[in-house]
Amino acid sequence: MKFKLFTIALLIVFTVFISCTDNDDRNSDYGRLSVNLTDAPFPHDLVAEANVTIFKIEARYKGDMDINSEVDDNLDSSMEIEEKSSFLVLMEEEIEVNLLDLTNGVTKNLADLDVPVGTYDLVRVYVKGVNVVLTDGSTFDLKVPSGEQTGIKIFIKPGIVVKGGLSADLLLDFDVSKSFVAKGGGSNLGSITGFNFKPVIKACNMSTAGTLSGMVTTIQEEVAVGLKGAEVKVFAADTLNTTTFTDADGKYMVMGLMAGEYDVEVELSTYLKQTVTDIDIVEGNTTTQDFILVVGE
Repeated sequence: MKFKLFTIALLIVFTVFISCTDNDDRNSDYGRLSVNLTDAPFPHDLVAEANVTIFKIEARYKGDMDINSEVDDNLDSSMEIEEKSSFLVLMEEEIEVNLLDLTNGVTKNLADLDVPVGTYDLVRVYVKGVNVVLTDGSTFDLKVPSGEQTGIKIFIKPGIVVKGGLSADLLLDFDVSKSFVAKGGGSNLGSITGFNFKPVIKACNMSTAGTLSGMVTTIQEEVAVGLKGAEVKVFAADTLNTTTFTDADGKYMVMGLMAGEYDVEVELSTYLKQTVTDIDIVEGNTTTQDFILVVGE
């Protein structure tokens, strides 16, 4: 009887050991990759919506693993590996997005799944159903130059590294102001005859990037009042890196800045421009920088 109990206990311990070993092996071979979308704000007051439908996202795998042989059997059907290529399908469903909703820190999750450990240095985003809706209700359907057939290629520099059992976050920053180019002048509703779609998307590894945020205000009767529509320009080594605009409360946020020092200028009509230099951005952290504008003469 004692021998039977000992044998059963030994089998249980062995089973638990094997199970833990399998889990550890899987954790060492897979990590979590999350892909989110945001928008570098579009400053055009005449546009109500800038819509795209994203229906597929792929990532190029640059690790040491032979993903066309050993890994293929371990992946579920939602993350197929294309034949004769090193691309993994991260998402394959239709997600409709109004890019103007994704400003000042608002993001849309597009994919969140386990992937083989290693480095990913490029993503391809497939889009369709692109259109612009003006504030008067006019709608313009735009042609997609290559995003529907071959995907929009976005390089990740530096490449994002997925480690076993850990999570990695990739941010896709869709620059609407550069991607949707108005035809016919665009100074008023009557002059806009359409838009050209020239997608500009920046990929950022959030583990090696930081965020800049703050408030732009002015003083009225000794009270700080938020200023809407102030343009915030971020410069790196005298080169314009990106821009954003404050919301209705005067808040702004710029995500995906590589660690380092930046100069920031803030402008708004009827106010004097203000500049702050050498703002330190730390990877994985948020730096807060507020601005108080003074009415110009």
